[in-house]
Amino acid sequence: MTVNKKRNVFFLLLTAFIWGTAFVAQTTGGQEVGPYTFICLRYMIGAAVLLPVIRLMDSLNLTGRRPVTREQWKKQWKAGVCCGLCLFFASGFQQVGIFMGTAAGKAGFLTACYIVLVPVLGLFLGKRCGRNIWIAVMITVVGLYLLCMSGSLSMERSDILVLICSLLFAAHILTIDHFVDQVDPVRMSCIQFFTAGIAGIVPMFFFDMSHSAAGLISWAYSMQSVSGWISLLYAGVLSSGIAYTLQIVGQQGVDPTVASLLMSLESVFSVIAGWVILEQAMGPRELLGCALIFIAVVLAQLPQRPLSFRNSQLPVNRLDESG
Repeated sequence: MTVNKKRNVFFLLLTAFIWGTAFVAQTTGGQEVGPYTFICLRYMIGAAVLLPVIRLMDSLNLTGRRPVTREQWKKQWKAGVCCGLCLFFASGFQQVGIFMGTAAGKAGFLTACYIVLVPVLGLFLGKRCGRNIWIAVMITVVGLYLLCMSGSLSMERSDILVLICSLLFAAHILTIDHFVDQVDPVRMSCIQFFTAGIAGIVPMFFFDMSHSAAGLISWAYSMQSVSGWISLLYAGVLSSGIAYTLQIVGQQGVDPTVASLLMSLESVFSVIAGWVILEQAMGPRELLGCALIFIAVVLAQLPQRPLSFRNSQLPVNRLDESG
């Protein structure tokens, strides 16, 4: 494994850690200010945080693929808008599903199903995975079930919305993988946040504000919540501005399926954070789930030749260096 790839793997692990520890802030913030308001403002804050970062990187000549020509800027905006729309719809389906009653543990498990969807969708794009990665995906699914699920896996309407969000998060990962080596990743992250934030204005007006004067007054009152703003700033600066940017930078040169496995550690970190910070108990079932996910992530990093498919006409764009 090269130094750059080790660095990018570390970035993805750090992303999972930030997302996992930010779970409480995201849940509390959505309840305080409304789901679409939270989505809109957190991504606007994330974009605002990155603006001085981009300026600083440009002044220090640290931007690797800074757009100069009209075509480069066109591709830069196309990448950011595509990623932003995927991010908005994925976050929206997840937030509404939780708001409609899907338990947090079940929502975490259903959302993490993107680890299965990423390699499956990748096959249609000519991206094959090694045997060890497919085995790691299956082990991770079992680990996530043990970690997140305490009840039955019966499907309600709200659960279906969260399951749809996992498909959209898989699309988000693959969209990043498609563009990340062609454009400036930090600018792409900033544009995706502005896109997701702007897209959230319309549903925020119709649902959180009830598209009425009384609803607007009630919304303005909810925005005076100190705890709501703390949650927004935490999610906006750390979970959005920093973590999603680390995801984009970290996915450079890393197979999208391996990236999804690394980011699935978000569930492990969220449980560990609840155990350490909130003193929530972890039983043998949860500990076994954590252990299985860690084993799967290590397995995904082991060198292995990709699976060969007879009579397959799918073009191979890029083989995973570690699988």
